[in-house]
Amino acid sequence: MKKIIIINGPNLNLLGRREPEIYGRVSFDTYLNTLKAEFPDVQLDYYQSNHEGCLIDKLQEADGNYDGVVINPGGYAHTSIALADCIRAINVPVVEVHISDISQREAYRRHSYTAEACKKCFSGYGLEGYALGVKELLGI
Repeated sequence: MKKIIIINGPNLNLLGRREPEIYGRVSFDTYLNTLKAEFPDVQLDYYQSNHEGCLIDKLQEADGNYDGVVINPGGYAHTSIALADCIRAINVPVVEVHISDISQREAYRRHSYTAEACKKCFSGYGLEGYALGVKELLGI
């Protein structure tokens, strides 16, 4: 059985309540159940933190323990060289996801340092971007 961890960054614990016109009205916990039903033969683990260092620790822990990582680094995508360096340093493939289309957002959100280090980035597909990330890691 393939093992994939989904790592969400800051403020993504507020999905369903945070700016629903941008991020929707579904909590991530609710969506995670849908995602697990879509991929019953994959062990999908989940981690969320608002702290950059904790996200780095979790990425490092994933190396050698998971077959892939789907990450939504939230606002850290646009600011964190440290997260990008970590993604480059580990040997597990990482796919980045953004719920909104960052290319159509504010100028400061249009560049992702972390996406440059990832295998692929899905932006603007809503929560479905996570399923696309899992499929990318599974090669389907």
